[in-house]
Amino acid sequence: MKSLLATLALSTALTLPGLAMARPVTLTTTMNSYGGDGAYLALYVTDTSGAYVGSLWMAGGKSKYYQHLSGWYAATGGDPAQINGITGASVGAGRTLKVSLDLADALFDAGYTLHIDAAVEDMRESPDEIAVPLTADGAGKPVQGRRYISSFTYE
Repeated sequence: MKSLLATLALSTALTLPGLAMARPVTLTTTMNSYGGDGAYLALYVTDTSGAYVGSLWMAGGKSKYYQHLSGWYAATGGDPAQINGITGASVGAGRTLKVSLDLADALFDAGYTLHIDAAVEDMRESPDEIAVPLTADGAGKPVQGRRYISSFTYE
């Protein structure tokens, strides 16, 4: 039941912000200059037990590459319905992706984690490139990625 309510809170905050207590959040992902093609990124949320709650953004439009975002893919079974309407272009080396959306207040300081999986063609995959707890105190504090992401913040 808790997972269902969290999913509803997340989806409601993203689609109908007036119906749920939500806050505007900007997610900023700055890529390293890794010397390859544009990166596919999956930004998604899990609950306290690690169960998938919902997708926030998918950078990269060709679904044949989604399997290389292995954490997201395992959590969703690669279901493109999870990202309908929340996709954009892949993100080039040295570039910055900025996504603004409304997130339910219930996701903050409640044990939820924001994950970013990354994959670049002809290079290694990086599941959980970023995994950061959603907390009010964490807002604005840069988090370093493991391979392709130089820094990530949410504000």
